[in-house]
Amino acid sequence: MGVSAAGPVPVVDLAPFHEGGLAGKRSVAAQVDAACRDLGFLQVIGHGVPVSVRDGLLDAWAGFFDLPMAEKLRWVVPDESANRGYSWPGKEALAYSRGEATPPDLMEAFNVGRRKQDDPYFERHRAFYAPTVWPDRPPGLRDAWEIYDRAASMVAGTVLRAMALALGLPESWFADRCARAIETTRAINYQRPAGAADPEPGQMRMGAHTDYGILTVLLADDVPGLQVFRAGQWQDVPTPRETLTLNIGDMLALWTNGWWTSTLHRVLPPPATAAGPVRRRSVARFLDCEPDQVIECIPSCCGPANPPKHEPVQAGEWLMAKILRGRQPPGAR
Repeated sequence: MGVSAAGPVPVVDLAPFHEGGLAGKRSVAAQVDAACRDLGFLQVIGHGVPVSVRDGLLDAWAGFFDLPMAEKLRWVVPDESANRGYSWPGKEALAYSRGEATPPDLMEAFNVGRRKQDDPYFERHRAFYAPTVWPDRPPGLRDAWEIYDRAASMVAGTVLRAMALALGLPESWFADRCARAIETTRAINYQRPAGAADPEPGQMRMGAHTDYGILTVLLADDVPGLQVFRAGQWQDVPTPRETLTLNIGDMLALWTNGWWTSTLHRVLPPPATAAGPVRRRSVARFLDCEPDQVIECIPSCCGPANPPKHEPVQAGEWLMAKILRGRQPPGAR
């Protein structure tokens, strides 16, 4: 049974989906549907990802971000469209993706792609499945990511199946269409060194944006900063250690004809009054559909009284345009 979170995001226990038979699946699907209609965000417990796996991944990425800048810059991938490798502080401003000119975001990040699989499909669409460049330090980083990624993939799969049932579709409807999805994991480090200047007016750790794809699974420290825009105001979202935070993206909102909501969110900078270093670590796993999938209104989400609100879009083209837009100020296009 779902319980209320400390903030605006509902908490859903996924365990009944696996253990409660058809009634359990329907209960979880109903809770997921309500969360997606109301806010597009939910937090899950009963997800089966051990705390040692979650902490191990956050600690491994922290080991990379603690390296000297000169070493981290070795792992920059010059091809922006590859969406891989290291992104230094100030390189991006995610509010650019909405056409909003803001100061650059106060974050650094590292992007990796999906685990290697032998399938001619990936070769045909290689622009969306660029190989990951793996840092040689710290040791064990790739192993920690692979262990977590397998677990997070199962969480995403469970939620996709619940989503399908919520829309009156066969349970595997979304999973079948996401079997070869574009998957990107972004490790993010928000850190203000002691003595650093205060942020510029309007500067965020991560600017206001919606996610671009289907489903995001977020692992984060329980450090304040994440906010969602709801009912005309920004509201804080705690990220308790026992939960994973999930949200839907623009592709799924389009697919459901706006029945589900892709919600604006951001990460605030540390308060100016904070003393000493301030750090928030997170790892976001983005599931962004197969690149040649055409996103058009799901039949159960439209009808004579509710016609499709959007033209069909090709998932890969939509995603690439959004990624590149988030790295260029609006006036530079």
